[in-house]
Amino acid sequence: MVMETLQIRLTKGLIDEIQKLVDKDIYSSISEAVRDSVRRLVLGKEEKIVVKEEKAAKERIDKEIKGQLQRARGTRDILPENQIIRARIISILKGTFELFGFSPLETPVIERFDVLSSKYAGGDEILKESFKLRDQGNRDLGLRYDLTVPLARVVGMNPQIRVPFKRYQIGDVFRDGPVSLGRYRQFKQCDIDIVGCKEMTADVEIINITYMAFKKMGFEPLIKVNNRKILNGIMDKIGIPDDKKIPTILSIDKLEKFGSKSVTDELKQKGISENAINELIEIITVQGKNEEKLAKLKEILPENEGLKEIEQLIEYLNVLKVDFIFDVSLARGLSYYTGTVYETILKGSKIKSSVAGGGRWDRMIGEFLGKGDYPAVGISFGLDRIFDAYLEKNPTKQKTVSTIFIIPIGTLKESLKMAQKLRESEIKVDIDLISKGPSKNLKYANSLGIPYVLFIGEDELKRNKAKLKNMETGEENLFSTEEIIGYFKKLNKA
Repeated sequence: MVMETLQIRLTKGLIDEIQKLVDKDIYSSISEAVRDSVRRLVLGKEEKIVVKEEKAAKERIDKEIKGQLQRARGTRDILPENQIIRARIISILKGTFELFGFSPLETPVIERFDVLSSKYAGGDEILKESFKLRDQGNRDLGLRYDLTVPLARVVGMNPQIRVPFKRYQIGDVFRDGPVSLGRYRQFKQCDIDIVGCKEMTADVEIINITYMAFKKMGFEPLIKVNNRKILNGIMDKIGIPDDKKIPTILSIDKLEKFGSKSVTDELKQKGISENAINELIEIITVQGKNEEKLAKLKEILPENEGLKEIEQLIEYLNVLKVDFIFDVSLARGLSYYTGTVYETILKGSKIKSSVAGGGRWDRMIGEFLGKGDYPAVGISFGLDRIFDAYLEKNPTKQKTVSTIFIIPIGTLKESLKMAQKLRESEIKVDIDLISKGPSKNLKYANSLGIPYVLFIGEDELKRNKAKLKNMETGEENLFSTEEIIGYFKKLNKA
C-alpha cells in the first residue's frame, strides 16, 4: 500500500520536481533523487534534501542569473512605489512653473555631436562626460548632457518664437561621470528658462520659482547666488590671463567640496601664481551678510557690473521675502554662463549635492546663429537628487496609485459596475480579477498600501450599499455609491 501511494505521488507530483533537482546538480541522477525521496517519505524526515548541496547549487544559480541580469552602472530601475513619489514631485514642479506662465517643450534625447561639442555649448569639462555614438549613416551623434543646449538650438531654428519665451522641459539627460549617492549617469532634469530678457527681473523670477517649489515640497532650500562678472573682475584685478579664466573657474567650483588646499594645488598645476591664488581665495571667501559682502566687494571692484546686478537681486528678493545667500565662491562649472549663477542645497538633508543649479547664459543662442541678441537665464532641478531627499523626509508604504480596492464576494458583475461609476468620478480604483477571496485580498491590499477596501456582497447589494473599510484605522461603514463618491470628494478637498 505504501509503495502504491508512493507511485501515485511520483507520477503526479514528484517527477517534475526531482528532474529540477537533477538539473540543478543537487543529485547526479534521477534514480539517486528517487531513492532519497522514497527514503525520506518512508522515514518521515522533513528536513531539506541535501542541504549543503542544495544551498551551493542555489548560490551558483543566483549568481549566474544576477550576472546575466544587471543594469548598466550608474542607472536604476524605478519601481511603482518610487515612481509615484517622483510623479508627485514633478506635479509640484509643473504646477509651480505654470503659476509663473511657463509652457512645456520637448526635444530629442539624441543631438548632433557638433551641436553638443560647440565651443558655445557646455565646454571641455562636460564633454569628457558625454556619451558619443555614430549612426548607420556615419554621422556623429551624442546623448544630451543637459536641456539648455537643445533649447538654444530650438530657439535658433525657430525665429518666429516670441520673446520673452518662457519654457519648462522635463526629460532624461546623460553624463558618463563618477557614480555616487544621488549621482547617476542617466538622470532626469526639470528645467525652466526665460529667453529674451536682459533685466534682473527674469533672474528674480527664476530664484523665486526655485524657492517656492522647494517650499511646496516641504524643504528648507538654501539658495546660493553669485555672478560670473564678479569672478571675472576679481581675476582681472589679480592678473589671471583670459586663457586661464575658465580653468580657474572650474577649480573654484570645487572649493566647497574639496577645500582650499586641494583647489590651491590644482590652480598651481594650471600655472597660477601662489600670490594670485592666495588673493583670489581671500576675496571669494569673504564673510558677512549679503549686504556686507556686497559693500566689501565694491571697495575692491567699484564699477563691476556683476555687483550692480547682485545689488538689484538683493533689493527685489528682499521685497519678495525670498531667502538666499550671496556666495562669492560659487562658480558653476559650465562654460556658457555669462552672469548670475545659482545653486540650491537642502538644509538638514543627507543629500549634500546641489538639487538645482543654473544661471544666465546670454551668448549661446546668438553665437549658435552667428547673429542676434538672445539673452537667457534659467535653472535646472535634479529630480533624482530631489527624489532621494524627498523619500528620506517622507517615507511611504504605498506601492500603487489606487485609492480603493474592491473585493467582490460572489458579485463580480455588480462590482465591475461600481468600479466604473467610481472611476467616472475620478476615483482611482482597483478590483480583484481572480477571485482570491476576502482574506487574501485584504493581505494583497495591505501589502500595496491601498488606503481603502470596498466589500461588495449579496447582503450589501440588498441594501444598495457597500462596506468601505479604512485600512489604517480599521473603521468600517456601509455607504451607497453616491455617498462613497461624496466621501472621497471631501477627502480630496481636505
